[in-house]
Amino acid sequence: MKILSPAKINLFLQIVGKRPDGYHDLFSLMCCVGLYDTVSLDAGVEETAVSCDHPHVPEDETNLAFAAADLFYKKLKKNEGVKISIQKQIPVAAGLGGGSSNAAAVFLGLNRYYGYPFSTDELMSMGLSIGADVPFFIFRRPATASGIGEKLEVYPGLKKLKILLIFPGFSVSTATVYKNLNLRLTKCKKKLKSSLLGRRSFDPGCHLCNDLEAVVASKYPVINTVKTALLDHGALGALMSGSGPTVFGLFSDSDKASKANHALARTDETWQLYLADMITQDDGYSISYT
Repeated sequence: MKILSPAKINLFLQIVGKRPDGYHDLFSLMCCVGLYDTVSLDAGVEETAVSCDHPHVPEDETNLAFAAADLFYKKLKKNEGVKISIQKQIPVAAGLGGGSSNAAAVFLGLNRYYGYPFSTDELMSMGLSIGADVPFFIFRRPATASGIGEKLEVYPGLKKLKILLIFPGFSVSTATVYKNLNLRLTKCKKKLKSSLLGRRSFDPGCHLCNDLEAVVASKYPVINTVKTALLDHGALGALMSGSGPTVFGLFSDSDKASKANHALARTDETWQLYLADMITQDDGYSISYT
């Protein structure tokens, strides 16, 4: 079984406050994009193992896909395992949710293989114990997320836009970004949150906001360089996704996005560029099996 495992972007990310358990409450608007890892599963073997073609992805129990399989079998009460192979296209530790998406792919794939023993809500609850973004990838639709990311609500107000993702060639630690966050300096205002909850159509010109962006940009000024470059080449808006460092630009059509991709590909040899589609509710998006 081969499962396409998509990346995500955060179109809005407000950090509301810090919880006693160390996690942060947030409000975010998330959407999957058409940049995929491929997760292959060979289920029903004696014990779980994971392999990946990217040198920086762990191949042990610290891999989120491995952890997802381990938890699934414990909940299923089966003394079995699965052989997991991951082909990476999504940059690692880049703010695009690749590891969480891989974990969700394992949950969804195994659930199908064993005849759907768990409901979507049960899978999402299991996914939350693996990582805060895993429930979103099981949910599989554009959504507003609150709490630590587990409270999801379908967001229908997204227009289909073309996306140009630019990964600047280095990874950042999510934990370090949150550690350096000063909540008094966050800028994503509640009025934007209210308008998104009010189901207004998303407007790249006024809704794009990420409270983590300034933290990363203060250490890596290239974040602002990439944003400016995207805007100068016709993006309707540009923003860092998640805890970074990937920056995305939103474009009204494929031609403008392709021209920007062609021009910016020559800017810096360390930048990795990806053209992708926004996966909106209208696409009827579901996990693809081959």
